[in-house]
Amino acid sequence: MEAVEWLSEMSRRLEKRIPSQEYRLDLLRSVHYEATRAGLDPQLVLGLIQVESGFRKYAVSSAGARGYMQVMPFWLRLLGRPEDSLFDLRTNLRYGCTILRHYLDIEKGDLYRALGRYNGSLGKPEYPNMVRAAWHGQWSFEKSPNLARAAP
Repeated sequence: MEAVEWLSEMSRRLEKRIPSQEYRLDLLRSVHYEATRAGLDPQLVLGLIQVESGFRKYAVSSAGARGYMQVMPFWLRLLGRPEDSLFDLRTNLRYGCTILRHYLDIEKGDLYRALGRYNGSLGKPEYPNMVRAAWHGQWSFEKSPNLARAAP
């Protein structure tokens, strides 16, 4: 029940950016799956995507980062998978979540430093602060009190 409520609420919040309900739900399910798989909060990943690409699938940065999570192409070579497409939804999310998890592990759970590494701005507050603001301001989710009471 909580998953249905989360999906419905996140879909409502994302509707203006991604009008297609089918695609929006596919994106949200994929974000939830890949974030959870990497041990990340799905709402954090949504905040990161908002800051990185504005939810534009084909976004390309001036540095060459690609897709929703703005993954740099060197990761394809580094991981030995040069044939992967960083514009593919699931591929981009898998790489982005795995990379953020990697940086969180390197930084022993320090999200501020991990986000700085992810963005290539380690030690500068602007990027981590923007992601945290998007995460907590736009994508924060609390299950309804009715569900909390109904839980065994």
